[in-house]
Amino acid sequence: MQEFIELARQRYSMRQFSAQSVEEDKVLQLLEAARVAPTACNYQPQKILVLNDEADMEAIRRSTRYHFYAPLVLIVCYDQAVSWKNGFTGEDAGVLDAAIAATHIMLEATSLGLGSTFVGHFDPKLIKEVFHMPQTVQPVAILPIGYPCAETKINPLHTEKKPLRDLAVYHCF
Repeated sequence: MQEFIELARQRYSMRQFSAQSVEEDKVLQLLEAARVAPTACNYQPQKILVLNDEADMEAIRRSTRYHFYAPLVLIVCYDQAVSWKNGFTGEDAGVLDAAIAATHIMLEATSLGLGSTFVGHFDPKLIKEVFHMPQTVQPVAILPIGYPCAETKINPLHTEKKPLRDLAVYHCF
């Protein structure tokens, strides 16, 4: 079994995909990774739209320039009617729940030999309209997914990480 930290290090934002389709069993594994993701109060508001035909891909291309011609796209959403609301701030935890599910999907994609990237720059109104989403369902991320093409390169910035001392702050009482 692969160590988690190694899997996390292997994952990178893939922006060049081969035309090879993603097999249905792998799509189901990606969805299972999202299904088991933790959510606030276990309300499980995440909804995932699975797109892999040309008409759907054309709609994705109209909603964002960051589609990278992937053969599979998952749109990770959450349902505001289901998501937990913070009693102190009133903030909706659905965005966080969807982001956690998206992270699980991207890590599972890496473990399956697939690549992905998290796209947050898209037209949510167009997505909701084209895919006939209920008013309460909110898209959070578009995940282009597929096999790497021969020309795929990892962005050099991927490995540039701040030192741990800049990340963690220890507070002693």
